[in-house]
Amino acid sequence: MKTSIEEKFSEFYEKWVCQLEEYLTFLVQDYTHNSDYENLVAKMTTHHKNYYKFKWAAAHEDVCAFFSPVWLTPFETACLWVTGWKPSAVFRFVQSLRLTGAGLVDLTEEQVKRIEGLRVKIKMEEEKVEREMERQQVGMADRRMVEMVKLMRYGGGGDAVAVVAVNGLLSGLERVMKMGDCVRLKTLKGLLDLMNPKQCVELLAAQSMFHVELRKWGKKV
Repeated sequence: MKTSIEEKFSEFYEKWVCQLEEYLTFLVQDYTHNSDYENLVAKMTTHHKNYYKFKWAAAHEDVCAFFSPVWLTPFETACLWVTGWKPSAVFRFVQSLRLTGAGLVDLTEEQVKRIEGLRVKIKMEEEKVEREMERQQVGMADRRMVEMVKLMRYGGGGDAVAVVAVNGLLSGLERVMKMGDCVRLKTLKGLLDLMNPKQCVELLAAQSMFHVELRKWGKKV
């Protein structure tokens, strides 16, 4: 049985992905005016910001739901990195588009160099998040042990100790989740800032298509 937060976010997420698929039909088209590409980038940026705004508000009420998301298929869940997509994966989209000739073929040497510099920085940010996640996991074990000892030794004070321990765990998980999300947003913004509007749309189209198709595949499995 789903919690109220799981119900609410499941409904939101399904609508969000449907909207993403609608945007995708526009992302894969060619346009004459640069302003058309700029408008699409603005719409997609807002779409992603709305996702994180809703996610953070829901996670504040029930962060555990985002570490075992019932709104995702098992296939999608297998691809998760700290409650979302792994930032460094986007750089593989850039590489794949260029190698296959499907997009970003007009990136300059300077752009490629700066993208590589961003990739290195993002990799370091990912490792920082992973270390913090590991620290939280170690802390979970430590807190459980402390709680058990106090429950055994002091009996009546156990409930209060449990509440403090659980609140600490949840705050830590929420912090790690937001750290991961911030790296995702930093990656997307960093890449878009290095590209012209047409290139931005090509990248967003590839990322969106992967996201939409991954969900479709997951529902078929």
